[in-house]
Amino acid sequence: MTKAIRIHRPGGPEQMVWEEVAVGDPGPGEARVRHTAVGLNFIDVYHRSGLYPLPALPATIGMEAAGVVEAVGDGVDDLAAGDRIAYAGPPGAYSEARLMPAKRLVKLPDGVDDRQAAAMMLKGMTAEYLLHRTYPVKAGETILFHAAAGGVGTIACQWAKHLGATVIGTVGTREKAEIAAAHGCDHPIVTSETDFVARVKEITGGAGVPVVYDSVGKDTFDRSLDCLSPFGLLALFGQSSGPVPPFDLGQLAAMGSLYVTRPTLLTYAASRDDLLATADALFEVVRSGAVRIEVNQTYALADAAQAHRDLEARKTTGSTVLLP
Repeated sequence: MTKAIRIHRPGGPEQMVWEEVAVGDPGPGEARVRHTAVGLNFIDVYHRSGLYPLPALPATIGMEAAGVVEAVGDGVDDLAAGDRIAYAGPPGAYSEARLMPAKRLVKLPDGVDDRQAAAMMLKGMTAEYLLHRTYPVKAGETILFHAAAGGVGTIACQWAKHLGATVIGTVGTREKAEIAAAHGCDHPIVTSETDFVARVKEITGGAGVPVVYDSVGKDTFDRSLDCLSPFGLLALFGQSSGPVPPFDLGQLAAMGSLYVTRPTLLTYAASRDDLLATADALFEVVRSGAVRIEVNQTYALADAAQAHRDLEARKTTGSTVLLP
């Protein structure tokens, strides 16, 4: 037996229960992992609340963790007991130990510690696909990234700056503006004080930006479109403020033949080869020092409900790790 955070019904943080669960031996293609650090992400809130329904309840939430392989099942020949690993999905990370499909595990290289890994796999690989594949950012371009002081934002701003882009980022407070600026954001915009659309137009001389990366959703969607130049792309990769209401696609034509996409890491890292390539690209920029992974908050895993309250109240910055 081991312990895990489970939900028996969708709802608020109070639905998260710290309880005993059974973890058996790994079957074919599986590995049993003992967690050393667990990442906190907004998708965990979506799973807990039922916005993204889980296939069956009760269930353990959590998409991201690092740990050590305890045992492997038949057919697993590229992992062994004692290997340091990390992963980003499927759900079940809020646990002391669990069984995992071995093909979703990535070996950790020297120079990346467990807390860093737990803080960066989902967020960092999200930044990789957004900046390199959803819209490949080129040197000299100016881009807009919402929630620039958040977990994905602080990684993406650094990475975009490393690629040679000028980065505009939105944040909620002046404190978060300082955090964004320290992580590669050239123009932090405090949305409670400044109209971000007007500021983007001012920075770009009225031209707008070729891409907006938006994890906020309902509260920013319409105005994100207003920031785009003709043929621009809005990459909506989250909805922390709620889902975007039904939208008239004819507006995209009227605003300059714009594009909108709703990408997910699940698709971009669906194959084993894509997963490893994405993780390797992340490890490379972290080990080179181009992207710093900083854990700004830690909570005991048993206190995950409080971590969720703080995340939803926008009290956290950068990455947060839960410790079993």
